[in-house]
Amino acid sequence: MQEIDFDTLWTAVMKQPHHRHSYSVHGPDHWRRVERNACVLAARTGAIVPVVRLFALFHDSRRENDGIDPDHGRRGAEFAAEVRGLWYELSDEHFDLLHYACVWHTDGFHHDDPTIGTCWDADRLDLGRVGSIPDPYYMSTEFGAEIATHGVIQPWLHLALPHIPSPETHHHIR
Repeated sequence: MQEIDFDTLWTAVMKQPHHRHSYSVHGPDHWRRVERNACVLAARTGAIVPVVRLFALFHDSRRENDGIDPDHGRRGAEFAAEVRGLWYELSDEHFDLLHYACVWHTDGFHHDDPTIGTCWDADRLDLGRVGSIPDPYYMSTEFGAEIATHGVIQPWLHLALPHIPSPETHHHIR
């Protein structure tokens, strides 16, 4: 399977007319932090890294607002399906994980699958952007709960280095 060119993929998604602007609490700056968080978590959870990175990009990519938008995860999953094979390649098994994680990331509670759990934890670890403190109880993975208990992810940022070059600044859109 061909390696995903994430920089090109991010650029393509950002050029879409429906993407959330960086000033949105659910926009690209959030997506980057989720990607960073997911790469940190994957170092210990065993999650499939391309899937969690794709989740970060697509999970909120079709939000219509920053308020209640119950179908945004499904729309993000459908968008990921539309561009699969055109902008990136992913096996059916891995795409099923991505699709499920996107669709259920708001309504799911916990998940035993390490990849889905990592996706959801990576998103929940960024709740500080909306004034909420991530609660270890709502984390699917032990490592997510450990980070939430600690209160900050910074001590573990180095774990993302194999996947993203500058985890300390990765949360800013380039």
